[in-house]
Amino acid sequence: MQAHSEIVQSAEFNPKIKAYMFTYGAVLLLISFIGIPLLPFWILGLGQYISHSYYKNIKCNLTSKHLEFKKGMMFKVEKTIPLENIQDLTFIENPLLRIFDLRILKIETAGQSNPQGSDMKLVGIVNTQDFKDRVLEQRALLKNESKVEKVTEVSNDTQVVELLTEIKDLLKEMKNDK
Repeated sequence: MQAHSEIVQSAEFNPKIKAYMFTYGAVLLLISFIGIPLLPFWILGLGQYISHSYYKNIKCNLTSKHLEFKKGMMFKVEKTIPLENIQDLTFIENPLLRIFDLRILKIETAGQSNPQGSDMKLVGIVNTQDFKDRVLEQRALLKNESKVEKVTEVSNDTQVVELLTEIKDLLKEMKNDK
């Protein structure tokens, strides 16, 4: 994760993710014909190992300018989403998530190239609503800072235009005096 931005909040993940991932994997194996022979391996240890490793390696930090997410065991994924690009934060619930008292926070950004329409899904954040509110607050702060900078640039541009207008008027006067 990037060290140059100040961390505003770190997401804490619910340990129930392990049981959710284990159950989700078992259901996927059960409904696929190819997965049925693999189901005993999943139940006897592989599922617990993968679920535990997933939980251990998942991290999410809200910084002053980005939302940074990191996950993976063998194949690591690290995503950084600029807050100004976030368009929508959505909660997803389903019966399996409700059993484990979990929610998914889906983050959509501008200019997304993902056909599913989501740039990031965060499963099992503790106090999901608070984390979502904090992301929206930080995004609003960042946008307000950007507006202040633009107003400053515009006021500087106005001063430059006034100075150029004065120079133009002086040149016209000099031309008319000849």
